Amino acid sequence: MPSDPPITQRSRRYFESEQQIRATPASVFPLLCPVREYDWIPEWECRLIYSESGLAELGCIFQTDREADSGIDTWVVSRHEPNRAIAFVRVNELRAMLYEIDLEPLGKDASRLTWRQTVTALNKAGDRHVDALREDDFARTVAKLEALLNDYLGQSA
Repeated sequence: MPSDPPITQRSRRYFESEQQIRATPASVFPLLCPVREYDWIPEWECRLIYSESGLAELGCIFQTDREADSGIDTWVVSRHEPNRAIAFVRVNELRAMLYEIDLEPLGKDASRLTWRQTVTALNKAGDRHVDALREDDFARTVAKLEALLNDYLGQSA
């Protein structure tokens, strides 16, 4: 009896949300770094695995361990265009994620950040995990990060 054919399309979800930040892309971009996130995200914790500069750069690798994310996530900086864009590939036992942030100037002292996630399940448990993800949860997370960034940048100005 033939075995089931391999699954070639696991569950996948795509989310996008925007932020308005009261600072230039040049002020915001350096903060989108696993080391600098300690400055403005109170609950942030990571373990830096590899970075030639000690900060975010192409090929930088770090890990986070959060129960809400289903355990240890390994992040790899896959795009690093200062003041324009940063992207990460995040992988754990359930899913792989492409996490992208684009920055664009809004006038003289503001920026629009567009946050995108493409989340793909890696197995049956991952299918359940990905299927349970909700757009409004992603939007709330981005809004929380927007408030934290604006607060930090307002205090450091």
